[in-house]
Amino acid sequence: QVQLVESGGGLVQAGGSLRLSCAASIRSFSNYGMGWFRQAPGKEREFVAAIDWRGGGIIYADSVKGRFTISRDNARKTVYLQINSLKPEDTAVYYCAGYRDVWPTMQSKPDYWGQGTQVTVSS
Repeated sequence: QVQLVESGGGLVQAGGSLRLSCAASIRSFSNYGMGWFRQAPGKEREFVAAIDWRGGGIIYADSVKGRFTISRDNARKTVYLQINSLKPEDTAVYYCAGYRDVWPTMQSKPDYWGQGTQVTVSS
């Protein structure tokens, strides 16, 4: 059974930073691609970033390029999302995603989801 648990969300002023973490209970974490999605109030869940099993293949949504950084630590079975220069429009619930595909693309559908962590950015 795969469980993904996010942490690190909170309330932050515009221009600030947050680091989200996702701890995975997966036997072979390095066999999975990982990613982050977000869902703002009244909007559909959208792709944010994904990272391949080794951490070498990374893709971002255009809206977050240059501000967000995804990374992973296979030894700790954890994936991170560093968010800088936060904007009010970044306010959303951020979800960790796990893929059986070790090289996820923007169109890949996750196989596992975390419960989400709220990020709220005040102007």
